[in-house]
Amino acid sequence: MRRYSRVVVKLSGEALSGESGWGTDPASLAQLADEILSVHDLGVQIAVVIGGGNYFRGRMADGWGIGRAEADNIGMLGTVMNALMLRGVLTARSDTDVRVMTAMPMQSVAEPFIRLRADRHLRRDLIVLLAGGIGQPYVTTDYPAVQRALELDADALLVAKRGVDGVYDSDPNLNPDAKRFTNLTYREALEAKVRVMDESAFVLANEQGLRMHVFDVAARGVMRAICEGEDIGTRITTDDAAPPA
Repeated sequence: MRRYSRVVVKLSGEALSGESGWGTDPASLAQLADEILSVHDLGVQIAVVIGGGNYFRGRMADGWGIGRAEADNIGMLGTVMNALMLRGVLTARSDTDVRVMTAMPMQSVAEPFIRLRADRHLRRDLIVLLAGGIGQPYVTTDYPAVQRALELDADALLVAKRGVDGVYDSDPNLNPDAKRFTNLTYREALEAKVRVMDESAFVLANEQGLRMHVFDVAARGVMRAICEGEDIGTRITTDDAAPPA
């Protein structure tokens, strides 16, 4: 039994780096590949938006003495590197066809992102890895994750976080009494200024009624369990879709 037929998963670059927080970790890549394949084996169409923070972030621009736009371009290349690494691991562990699509032209290693082509790939049960954000600087992968989920008419956006298993009312790493929300509305999240995604991503998801699940990327079996109907981590919805108190 499955709740969703099509999902988009948002992975940060750090999810691929393991404990070091830098580069790529073979064990972390293998686990992520298995989690993605378990969702695909359930019969759920799955696309993955990948960040590049394990290589470079735009906010590092000042430390390197370069402009923010240039730094963001470097970060976008990092997302492509991550997508290619993940595709390699996925294809090594399965016969499933996996396509990398990028927001900027890179014909020798990936397809350009074209909404209808990505939709066709998913309908044919291919796994689609989406890199390059939206191809523009000054935008993190949070907003593109919501945008791609909407463009591809996904039933939900699954947001995999590193080091936290949902949305809390305060930082659980600093406050042992922090409370984790099981259900949350976008309005509540915006009012509480929770640091899960960029505010612009929350606003867009709320306006378009996109359901979101926030969970721990290191927890095994969670992606599949969410698609099967379990509410693990924190579910974020619009006010009219929120469960009764």
